[in-house]
Amino acid sequence: TNSRKFLNVNTCNPLLSPLSVCWLLVQEEDPQFWRSQARRTLQSVLDRKLNTNVAKNILFFLGDGMGITTFTAARILKGQLQNQTGEETVMTMDTFPNVGLAKTYSVDFQIPDSAATATAYLCGVKTNLNTIGVNAAGRNGICKTQKGNEVTSILKWAKDAGKSVGIVTTTRVQHATPAATYAHSVSRKWYSDADVPESAKREGCTDIASQLIKNTDIDVIIGGGRKYMTPRGTKDPEYPRDFLSRGKRKDGRNLIKEWQILKTGKVARYVWNKSDFDAVDPETTDYLMALFEPGDLRFEEDRNPSMDPSIIETTEKAIRILQKNPKGFFLLVEGGRIDQAHHDGRAYMALHETVAFDNAIAKGLELTREEETLTIVMADHSHPLTFNGFPFRGQSILGKSPLWATDFLPYTTLMYGNGPGYKVVNGKRPDLRNVTTSETQGKDYVQLSAAPLESTTHSGEDVAVLARGPMAHLLQGIHEQSYVAHAMAYAACVGDDLRHCQEQPMPELDTSLSSAQ
Repeated sequence: TNSRKFLNVNTCNPLLSPLSVCWLLVQEEDPQFWRSQARRTLQSVLDRKLNTNVAKNILFFLGDGMGITTFTAARILKGQLQNQTGEETVMTMDTFPNVGLAKTYSVDFQIPDSAATATAYLCGVKTNLNTIGVNAAGRNGICKTQKGNEVTSILKWAKDAGKSVGIVTTTRVQHATPAATYAHSVSRKWYSDADVPESAKREGCTDIASQLIKNTDIDVIIGGGRKYMTPRGTKDPEYPRDFLSRGKRKDGRNLIKEWQILKTGKVARYVWNKSDFDAVDPETTDYLMALFEPGDLRFEEDRNPSMDPSIIETTEKAIRILQKNPKGFFLLVEGGRIDQAHHDGRAYMALHETVAFDNAIAKGLELTREEETLTIVMADHSHPLTFNGFPFRGQSILGKSPLWATDFLPYTTLMYGNGPGYKVVNGKRPDLRNVTTSETQGKDYVQLSAAPLESTTHSGEDVAVLARGPMAHLLQGIHEQSYVAHAMAYAACVGDDLRHCQEQPMPELDTSLSSAQ
């Protein structure tokens, strides 16, 4: 009987698909399948109770460039990597009960960059493109507009409240998103002093890397960016023969050594490889600076697991160090290379980065308690990635649409509005009829784009904000992106608005769980 039912399912061939997939599709033909699923979901929603505790911890996950299309496509990929059809997969992000949208525009542009957006959701103030930690009176690249227009972030508010704080990123730690937690710069590109114009230096502006060790006492710093911390010509410990990996600083400062001196009397560890990273004991470590690459970290699919830890491992190490503080912590975890893969037009890389990011979120939830930890997942902006055609259920998200266009040529399910994938020659686009799915599924495949650009731009639609834990319901609805910082601060009773801690007690610490972790 089952064999006959399988063969009657038009969308499933038991000779080509796993039996579990075929059985799922058979179940979905029964309307009771959907009714039962809906009832279970409805009951779980009805059973929810508002968590109005004061948030002891804030765990903030930022998927750079993780727009709604990326979110959906990564969900499908994650399922397909597990031999499922993919569409019905439940990612960790999907389990967050509170969902909202954030408007991403900057003060001067309809479509923002990561610097303006990071200033909004971390500092609570919208600003101009390419500027970090300053309000909109600061002008891109004009140093004299910076002084007096600086704004601080929730990382600093948390530190001022006695919490431990940290940043984890898959980019360089001086990049726009992490930099907005600690730096004030009218140019996101002033990574080291070699990037700062002499006129700006004379006017008192300093580079982002130097601000990393000066502005705020950050307990955990994990990412890349070694070359911005050392004097010009300093050989990189991992790539000593690579000239481009050598130190960039013109002022002769070694910021890594300066950081170590500043932490004299504390257990402060600097590491640049996985073996030393693994040897760091969270229970005895006060401060950690881990810089695994001269610049950005490698894509997850290119990562050498013997040299560089995954975002799951870095997230876990950071939490275990920070959570020793009885007053709690703030941690920013950025999946920063989702964005960079999209800029390259490489959907494969962007989606695999997103899957790794989702796995790091799962690790974060495993190590914390929902009663006392506000966990937020959001994107800063989106990309012009389209999910199109009418692909069959379970078809590879990185494959081709079964329907051809009016030029009688196939096209991929995922495409870009602009970028390096523009390949029209003599009025004709590439013929994909002889391009196999294994090729379009390759990590170096560049999806077609409608307009030619060397780098795909961002896009301007709203981005999802997902939240769970104390006061997570404050993130429901459609808000300006700058609202997010204020909602987090209110929930944790940091910053200027302390009404919540005057109204609600802190949740009692579960000592048995803490000791077990």
